[in-house]
Amino acid sequence: MTPERESVLHSWCIQADWNAPTIVGGAGARFWDEAGRSYLDMSSLAECMNLGHQHPRVVAAIRAQAERLCFVTSAWGAAPRAELADELLARAGFAGGRVFFTLGGADANEHAVKFARQASGRPQGWVITRDRSYHGASYAAAALSGDSRTQGGFDPVALRVLHVPPPYAYRCPFGSESAEECGALAAAHIADTIDQHRRDPVAAVLMEPNAGTNGIVAPDSFWPALRAVTRERGVYLIADEVMSGFGRCGEWFAWQRHGEAARPDLMTLAKGLTGGHMPLAAVLLAPQVSAKLDHEMLYTGLTYCGHPLACAAGVAAVRAYAEESLIERSRTLGAQLFARARELQKKHPVIGDVRGGHGLFAVLELVTDRATRAPLAPWPQEHASLRKLVQGARAAGVSFAVRGNLLLLAPPLVITENELSDALALLDRLLGELEWT
Repeated sequence: MTPERESVLHSWCIQADWNAPTIVGGAGARFWDEAGRSYLDMSSLAECMNLGHQHPRVVAAIRAQAERLCFVTSAWGAAPRAELADELLARAGFAGGRVFFTLGGADANEHAVKFARQASGRPQGWVITRDRSYHGASYAAAALSGDSRTQGGFDPVALRVLHVPPPYAYRCPFGSESAEECGALAAAHIADTIDQHRRDPVAAVLMEPNAGTNGIVAPDSFWPALRAVTRERGVYLIADEVMSGFGRCGEWFAWQRHGEAARPDLMTLAKGLTGGHMPLAAVLLAPQVSAKLDHEMLYTGLTYCGHPLACAAGVAAVRAYAEESLIERSRTLGAQLFARARELQKKHPVIGDVRGGHGLFAVLELVTDRATRAPLAPWPQEHASLRKLVQGARAAGVSFAVRGNLLLLAPPLVITENELSDALALLDRLLGELEWT
């Protein structure tokens, strides 16, 4: 067999540099390679294995569905598709709404924008997103994103996308030293942007309510203010919960922490939707949005949208989150994770800021000088010592995720307290051993 590094294009890397071990199995918060080396997963791989690896309930559901029916198009009904739609609408409080199933976060976000434009009667309406955001790497999703990975070759304006500054309190683009004020100013800027386009109106605002690989966790003031701004102006609010959903931030969906008044009009889901066991994503439309599409042609479709096998995995995943109390567990263990991260910040000057605290998700931003907040390396470059930290952790059997000057901690919700403690103890040791200048 041809070595994978010679036959497969791998994402987000220079192909000649890719040289990773082959993973052959996993269980709980661990996975292992063909040489028998085991790794504790401190990032849920791509922040998607919320249920851990090879969750027995999901594996059993896939097996059982495969024996009954692997595939039927959305022109026909499929029991697991309807079951999963009911589960999602109930968990989100979108009773009377509808669900459109897609394959991944990028096409979910593209379809959410398409639906918002159609339902608003503004087929060419602007969509507001933010800098340092990520909504996917396909052409349209890349235009929606404000991420360094999606710059170059994409023209947001041509696709009617406007980018605004993020609610990045640690480096507030509005010059505020107050986190809450920074969040309020970010929402006010979006209000001004909408108002400036009254003659050429905005159809929707697409934002991440909390977690994202950009490492920006908005202040508590931001999302409620954004919801008020969009509601007052008759603009749909789309919550990108691809990464933040399914317990990652201590709730079913991150916006729920702010209460019912903060409910978005549309919501996109992926990653934790099946706990990473099958490729599946979804767009949830609140009833006031979906009702406007009931008697209009929906000019879209995907061969595999609502794939029965994937939806069966989704039903099992959602029920596992609920019946194993994993949302609550994320809050409890997340508080421990955040407290320990704060302790590390006091001990290691390289940690400039710690963000998160709403579930099993924390961001450590690394700096060369806390007083000036100078990043360890210019964004999105990665400092050599951070690469050494990842390598040292892997050698010790722990897999950490880093990006730029950020260390992202997002373990599976099933991680044990001892496993979490051991991983953070290793991180403590490595932070102290490496040279950060």
